[in-house]
Amino acid sequence: MPERRERIVAWVEREILPHEPSLRRWLARMVPSDNVEDLVQDVYCKLAGLDEVKHIRNARAYMFQTARSLIRDQIRRSRIVQFEAVAELDSMNFILDEPSPERAVGARRELAKVAQLIASLPERPRRILEMRKIQGLPQREIARVMGVTERVVENDVSRGLRYILKALAEGRVHESQPQASMVRSEGRRARDR
Repeated sequence: MPERRERIVAWVEREILPHEPSLRRWLARMVPSDNVEDLVQDVYCKLAGLDEVKHIRNARAYMFQTARSLIRDQIRRSRIVQFEAVAELDSMNFILDEPSPERAVGARRELAKVAQLIASLPERPRRILEMRKIQGLPQREIARVMGVTERVVENDVSRGLRYILKALAEGRVHESQPQASMVRSEGRRARDR
């Protein structure tokens, strides 16, 4: 992976992932609950597509601005809009513009890539990532259902997201098997149980 992409992946891990819970809480107030996961995933796709992050002084603010832009795009496409969402977005003085057809197609392609990458993960990390990031289950509940510790859940989610971000950054989507280090760490954890 080129050094620049490695820096971006490391930046997302260090500067963005810690703010995901607050982003989720904010999104839960802004959009229907079934849209939160899609928006979070779209934010990560946008961030993974960046060519550079040196210009970003406040990663948290950048992440929230990205989410606002995605919500704005959804509002423009939707005929039914929550009044509170419009009021809050209006108070932020955004200019609403229509997404281009190319942009919509690109977003659908990115989502398909992410789904393919999730499906390529080893079984336990895939199930944990799906339960946490798609179904929105709490870490404690996932640990109970899977029969693992909360730390294992946290580590599998983190490794899964890193794998997905790295694969997107490298343009490595059509592989049938996940990154070797992801498989090795899965085997190590299974032996340690």
